[in-house]
Amino acid sequence: MKLRTLIVYVTILAALAAVIFYLQRPAPPPSADARIGQPLIATSVIEKAAKLRLSDQGKSVTVVKQADGTWRVPSYFDLPADFSKISGLIGNLTEAKLDRLVTSSADRIARLEFKDTKIELLDNADKEVWSVTLGKNPDAGGGRFVRFGSEQKAFLASLNAYLDTEPKNWANTELLNLKADDIAKIEIPFADGGPVTLSRAKKEDAWTADKTPAGQKVKADKISSVLSSIGTIRFSDTNDLTDPNFATAKANERLFKIETFDHKVIKVALGRKPEEKKLKPPAATNDGKTGPASLGSISDLAKKDDKPKDGEAKPGDEKKPEEAKPLAPEYETIPAGPVFVEISSGDGDKAPINTLMAKRAFQISDYTFTGLPQKPDELFEPAPAPAPAATPAKPDEPKK
Repeated sequence: MKLRTLIVYVTILAALAAVIFYLQRPAPPPSADARIGQPLIATSVIEKAAKLRLSDQGKSVTVVKQADGTWRVPSYFDLPADFSKISGLIGNLTEAKLDRLVTSSADRIARLEFKDTKIELLDNADKEVWSVTLGKNPDAGGGRFVRFGSEQKAFLASLNAYLDTEPKNWANTELLNLKADDIAKIEIPFADGGPVTLSRAKKEDAWTADKTPAGQKVKADKISSVLSSIGTIRFSDTNDLTDPNFATAKANERLFKIETFDHKVIKVALGRKPEEKKLKPPAATNDGKTGPASLGSISDLAKKDDKPKDGEAKPGDEKKPEEAKPLAPEYETIPAGPVFVEISSGDGDKAPINTLMAKRAFQISDYTFTGLPQKPDELFEPAPAPAPAATPAKPDEPKK
């Protein structure tokens, strides 16, 4: 073989080897990203946000920051938002780190199940400040696949967060939070005997009542229980102010009056529609008659049943069916309605609770209502018997 021909073959083989290597080369590792090892979101970015929006499975909820730093839930009657829940989510985001860049391949990103599970921070004009879309959890290990905005990159972050998109769950359920040590006076209403007013001059002092029965004293632990129930109230649900159950509750309410040591007056009214017992309508007889008509005519009722003597049968009389005994009336019980609370502050329009009460009717737990004392004597207990008076010592007798 000539040298020239050999050189041509070698050149061709080298070119083929280069082509094969290019086609079969391993995929290059993802390029480094400066965000690896950093928090999922920086605190400085959060400070720019005026709104937080969460989306998942076709539902979304937005909480909005107010000028005074508080947050509200516009989609749930614009009620105040639960700041602890917001800070908890933000804390999860700032504590999570980006572990690694997973892929920049569109095909691989599509397999990581990035759908509509999204966290967004927006400004007042609804312009996006920051957003992240959450994909599935990795098959092994913890964390979550994440994707920033519309970037063609997928990361693995050490994030474990549940996105609650129910607006009601973001509302702050706390309506009243009074410390027992701040309360100087409370008036407790009773259906029998009228209200009982309890007071103390200082928080260290014992409670005294305006209607203490003879030989009794105020039961301190019972008053503490009442203050705990009335002073710390959270709602469980809300209704429209025109709800019939709310109107009936107002007609059957108990009004508690509280005064603090700094002379603030707060009224707490709790009520519910009472349980009812109603007479059931009589069942229809075989002939279709109901009520008194089912007993027959007046002449039928006037007839006497001439019973034969023992061993005798009245001639020509057929065996009569036994007379039906009158049925005892049956009643059905209609359960009591939900418990509603109305709270008012003596501070007038500047009190947030007064504004809140004008928005919705607030339901609370049944136990808060049923656990309150129902009779005045529940507030008292026997007083200890007074110590016997000391007997004066007799003077020494003079010596004889």
